[in-house]
Amino acid sequence: MSSVISDPSLPAERPQATQVLSIGELARRAGLAPSAIRFYEQQGLMASQRSASGRRRYTRADLRRLAFIRAAQTLGLSLEEIRAALASLPEGRTPTKADWERLSRGWKALLDDRIAAITRLRDRLGSCIGCGCLSLKTCALYNAEDAAAVRGPGARYLLGEPPATRPPMEAAPITPPAGNRRSAAGRPARRG
Repeated sequence: MSSVISDPSLPAERPQATQVLSIGELARRAGLAPSAIRFYEQQGLMASQRSASGRRRYTRADLRRLAFIRAAQTLGLSLEEIRAALASLPEGRTPTKADWERLSRGWKALLDDRIAAITRLRDRLGSCIGCGCLSLKTCALYNAEDAAAVRGPGARYLLGEPPATRPPMEAAPITPPAGNRRSAAGRPARRG
């Protein structure tokens, strides 16, 4: 038995548009847990109607609203940014294709900044990122004695800050601590 029911207070000539969905059916169709839908309601991203017995009821248009919320989250937008975007719609209606295009144009600079940050992350993960671990050979060159710590918390170089010092073009090799020495071929050196 389907949890999609007809709302008797709506005209019967358009059955698809007049169907209401329970929270379970909406969750199943949207690929979310019912708790996520309740959370979105608590955050002001969507609203439900209540049946006479107090159960949440949704329209099919709420499927599009949830798709909009999830697409915006996939883009990396915060709930506050999504809430502001939805609040800009007339009477809180579900976003149309034109709405999405207008809103996404406004997010272009934000997305470009995030793409640049992800690119920095990809390009710098194999080297010193200024996090303070000092576990890589390059840390001794780029973040000697954790110099990045005075700039604040986190991986400072991933946040876009340049290392305090740049390594010389041909830096002398760093000798690893005893017990971790490697041969010129990159294999652990033989002992004794």
